Amino acid sequence: MNRKDFQQFAPNGMVNRGNRRSIQLCMEKAETGQPVTLGFLGGSITQGSLASSPETCYAHLVYQWWKRKFPKSAVSYINAGVGGTTSQFGVARVKEDLLAAKPDFIILEFSVNDGPTDFFEETYEGLVRTVLKSANHPAVLLLHNVRYDNGISAEERHLKIGRTYDLPCVSMKASLYPCVVSGLIRADEISPDGLHPNDFGHSLIADTVAACLEDIYLQPAAAQPPCSLLPEPVTKNRFEDSFRLRNYSYTPHCLGFRCDDRKQNSIQDCFKQGWMACKVGDAISFEFEGTGVAVQYRKSVLHPAPVAQAVLDGNPSSAVILDGNFDETWGDCLFITTLAQDLPAGKHCLEIRITKAEPEPAAEFYLAAVLVSR
Repeated sequence: MNRKDFQQFAPNGMVNRGNRRSIQLCMEKAETGQPVTLGFLGGSITQGSLASSPETCYAHLVYQWWKRKFPKSAVSYINAGVGGTTSQFGVARVKEDLLAAKPDFIILEFSVNDGPTDFFEETYEGLVRTVLKSANHPAVLLLHNVRYDNGISAEERHLKIGRTYDLPCVSMKASLYPCVVSGLIRADEISPDGLHPNDFGHSLIADTVAACLEDIYLQPAAAQPPCSLLPEPVTKNRFEDSFRLRNYSYTPHCLGFRCDDRKQNSIQDCFKQGWMACKVGDAISFEFEGTGVAVQYRKSVLHPAPVAQAVLDGNPSSAVILDGNFDETWGDCLFITTLAQDLPAGKHCLEIRITKAEPEPAAEFYLAAVLVSR
């Protein structure tokens, strides 16, 4: 099946029509020649993993659709995808990495990075609420990708959130994956590893999103008013107000840990502006106010790497091991370990201490950030 046949014969990927008025208002803005900013937030597929270039990633192809559709508008584009990350990280960084640029239209994509669990339903809802509550009220479309080798994704959980907030939702499980199951497209034609699309796969994802946008564009403009009030959360909603502690925004107490003051060259250049250490006994401590905390650190493919221990409020029973060694081979992982979700409101202390390290480790322990929710 080629792109033309896919566009003609593939199932419709729209799994929730949602309230489209906000997207229409964004399109009207572009059609009158006003500038429009597009934002994309997600994992490795949004970043463009296995695409041959940044320009062949689905996000850039959707951006190109907007430029062709609205030639009078100066359309700009922000790709805030970071490989190997979930909506837990997304909600903690979205204000800084995307919303600060005041995008008019945002696509959120985390359905193959999040697991189909209560936890990720809650972090995803926190992300959606954070975006919808931002000052410039961007239009939002939810994109649900899928594994092409087994059909697994968190779409069911994410779609529940999409329906709650009446957002348009586009699904690859409903459009592209059936073509794989039926044999019209081989999985290896669109994804070398069963997950990340190649250029052809990215183009089909972009075609599905573009078909949804065309449908929204053609819908009668007065059909729905834009949403103004958010519904009550369907989860405990403990992640809506999340943020990161990094070395440019917070000064911890360091004993052996060093500040990484190298410049971060892009959103995807994620092992920068953190802290590092390599000797047993090296420690770093943070004070924060919140009810939840997680640590984000590097798991390295270079072995041996140090192992650390995280302790909350000086309580040994809270100790959690942070192993800097990564057993995969595809590259270093920006890993998150959640330490607590229901702390008493108020001030808390987190200490991270190196407990195991070789005299000459292959990699240092790298603490990228502390994620706090409240």
